[in-house]
Amino acid sequence: MPNPRLADRYAKSLVDFATEKNELDNVKADMQFIDAVCKASRDFSNMLKSPIIKADQKEKIITAVVAGKVGTITASFVNLLVRKGRESDLREIAAAFINQYNAIKGIHKVKLTTAVDISTEAAKAIGDRVKQANNFGSVELETVVDEKLIGGFVLEFDNKLVDASVASDLRNIKKQFAENTYIHNIR
Repeated sequence: MPNPRLADRYAKSLVDFATEKNELDNVKADMQFIDAVCKASRDFSNMLKSPIIKADQKEKIITAVVAGKVGTITASFVNLLVRKGRESDLREIAAAFINQYNAIKGIHKVKLTTAVDISTEAAKAIGDRVKQANNFGSVELETVVDEKLIGGFVLEFDNKLVDASVASDLRNIKKQFAENTYIHNIR
């Protein structure tokens, strides 16, 4: 069960400790790696959440997966989570750490969804335009392809949504026809 308050607290502690040791950027890279492993491997995520697998076995598995790929601070932190029985929250803690890091560094996440793949130049131009229009320090652009949009794009950032897709226009037209808002004007 997701526990955002717990994830934020653990992430905040790790941010503070990494900042104190001047390892914030390295720990961020480690957390991105852990988040990517959790996203890529459903078996790994299920193992973290499994009440059947004992803590010492989980610790060995996690150590084998991250050995040589993360720093000592991150490895010690993950071992602490296992000892405290919080390994099931690892992915959520990693995501909370990345969000807190982005807030500290002034990085804004922007998600661009298009109907077809776009060039890196076009994506960069859109990211730069969002950065300029909103006075953002820096932008981390994520591009996604969703053929259901038919055409156009959907842009998401800072709890804002810009929907300039053909699918959205078609839904609006369908809604207008269903409501028959123009029939009253004819009579």
